[in-house]
Amino acid sequence: MEYITLNTGAKMPLEGFGVFQIPDAAQCEEVVYNAIKSGYRLLDTAAAYANEEAVGKGVARAIADRLTTREELFITTKVWVSDMTSEDAAYEAVKTSLGRLAMDYVDLILLHQPMGDYFAAYRGITRAYREGLTKAIGVANFYPAILANLCETVEVTPAVNQVELHPFFTQEAALENMKAYGVVPQAWGPLAEGKHGIFTDSEFTEIGDKYGKSAAQVALRWNVQRGVSIIPKSVHVERMEQNIDIWDFALTDEEMAKVAAKDLGHSEIVNHDDPEFVKFVLNLH
Repeated sequence: MEYITLNTGAKMPLEGFGVFQIPDAAQCEEVVYNAIKSGYRLLDTAAAYANEEAVGKGVARAIADRLTTREELFITTKVWVSDMTSEDAAYEAVKTSLGRLAMDYVDLILLHQPMGDYFAAYRGITRAYREGLTKAIGVANFYPAILANLCETVEVTPAVNQVELHPFFTQEAALENMKAYGVVPQAWGPLAEGKHGIFTDSEFTEIGDKYGKSAAQVALRWNVQRGVSIIPKSVHVERMEQNIDIWDFALTDEEMAKVAAKDLGHSEIVNHDDPEFVKFVLNLH
């Protein structure tokens, strides 16, 4: 595993494990345990995923079985829009998440969407950071202009911006913007949520054959070679193991360019520029 150093000095694994869309508590606990057993040390959850408690139990079980220690783990959770109404609300949301996780601290707290009163909410997670409730703070889904506005305004620059990043939506300009502010990019949906035939893409498969790797492994390797942290998700142990088995090969510049050439220039998963999407999210509880 390779690590990247955040602006707080904390070290974050370049690859982690996401638990989005695993709402069943027993399954989520088991999946988290298996992910740790497979070698993952970064675990990404969120209040909105409704599985923080299960993640905490999976972690506690893995620590009890001496698979890892809390210090070796990097735990991320996120404040949802319904708690992004004021500084106090966001701060209390962090404490609520810690209670569900049964942890004294997390390693990273993100604001989940650039919606609601995100400046007030950011002050809330900044307070949590200063009190040691989290080792770092950041944002998710903050597109370049919004991220620039935040970074130019706040006292503590976000350490991470978690956005959609995969070969079909490369977001090169967004990466350059993050780099300028020292914000680490992290990819949600690094396998494009299975769209665009990513698992069977002929060019990715051809590249992978050279290294004894799958098309999916090529797509994941491409992102980490760009300095992007990735959080693929699977409930299947064999796929978990395959997803993390990307550290013994490297793509050439030509292969990197060939993967990036798949870029469509837009998302086909979610459109953050759509006012209807914003209204939909603001009305979710």
